[in-house]
Amino acid sequence: MTVMSDSNIEIVEGIYEAFGRGDVDAILAVLTEDVNWAAEAETPVAAWHGVFKGKGEVPSFFVGIATTIDVTEFTQISYASNDTDVMVVSRFGFTSKATGKSGAMNLHHWWHFEDGKVAHYRGSEDTALVAEVLTP
Repeated sequence: MTVMSDSNIEIVEGIYEAFGRGDVDAILAVLTEDVNWAAEAETPVAAWHGVFKGKGEVPSFFVGIATTIDVTEFTQISYASNDTDVMVVSRFGFTSKATGKSGAMNLHHWWHFEDGKVAHYRGSEDTALVAEVLTP
């Protein structure tokens, strides 16, 4: 692992820590102005699914999560990196605020860096489970 990838992992760890404390501003500080941010879903079933372009749209991703679910677990299991990318597998547990149903899954996150900032983020999740938990 190179020094650059170590630095990128530290940035991603900082993003996860900021998410845990609800500090969206700290997350925005490490993104490029034109960041391309998305939770990929074949059929968007949650408020955080879809593409958010630029720093101005990214807060909507977090608002979608905060208003829809309570996060009950968010544990990073594994990191892999090269000079420009960090891949992370996380264990994620959540409860729907509307239905009271709960679920847990592994999330896969891909972080791409340009000039020391996140320029591209893609998250994948079990959208069928998300739909089941969110649907009354």
